[in-house]
Amino acid sequence: MKKIALATALSLAATSAFAGGVVEPVMEPEVVAAKTSSSSGGILIPLLLLIVVAAAIASSGGNDSVPTGG
Repeated sequence: MKKIALATALSLAATSAFAGGVVEPVMEPEVVAAKTSSSSGGILIPLLLLIVVAAAIASSGGNDSVPTGG
């Protein structure tokens, strides 16, 4: 009976020694939802670029008011 009590006491002492062991925490990966844009979002930048190019072409069109040296 003493051996059973001693074995029980030792087994409880051994398991409690490891109960608070240092373990790296397991971090769940953060879920990031993909941002979806409306259908007009993909055409906005090319449309703005087209407007800028058209404005540049319109402003550089023949400047007849400046006399040429000849």
